[in-house]
Amino acid sequence: MIDALGFYHPCEFGIKSMSNETEELLKEFCDETTMLIGELDTILVELEADVAKLDKFDHFGQVIDRIRGSARSFNAAEICSFCELGKIIGIKAAQVKDEKLLQVVVAVLFDAVYILEKMVKHLRTGDRNVLQGMNTQAFITRLKWLSEKFKSVDISNNLCASQKEKELSQASIDDIMKSLGF
Repeated sequence: MIDALGFYHPCEFGIKSMSNETEELLKEFCDETTMLIGELDTILVELEADVAKLDKFDHFGQVIDRIRGSARSFNAAEICSFCELGKIIGIKAAQVKDEKLLQVVVAVLFDAVYILEKMVKHLRTGDRNVLQGMNTQAFITRLKWLSEKFKSVDISNNLCASQKEKELSQASIDDIMKSLGF
């Protein structure tokens, strides 16, 4: 059986527990993700001091994409989608010139990192229903507002057109939010 986070539950198929190897890999994933979350926090603190450092938004997108890739290997669909959303926000923010909007982006990304950290803590303890137990309404409201603001943001030409359309389209933000129940 696959749960809300997209995890396979071996008990549903007569397997009583994860193998030691799987448990160790999950622990390594959580440890590495926790370290990367620390890196994301550092990037956001730097951005909070100076939102004009647009390359830091790209760096944020790259770091959170590393978490997304690892989450995908565990079939952790909700964490993967959440990280994809953070990646898109980071990359789109790097194209914005409005410093007031960028300050809001930094605040939203701080919230996103906090929620991601909680998701990883729940994963570490075996609780797979992390988003259901969290009050995310304020975050969702800010995310929807930000999504509206990003509709007018053009993506730079450093990505090929098909990749631009696929990865960074406004529809992809909306689709990811919908897949997360936002």
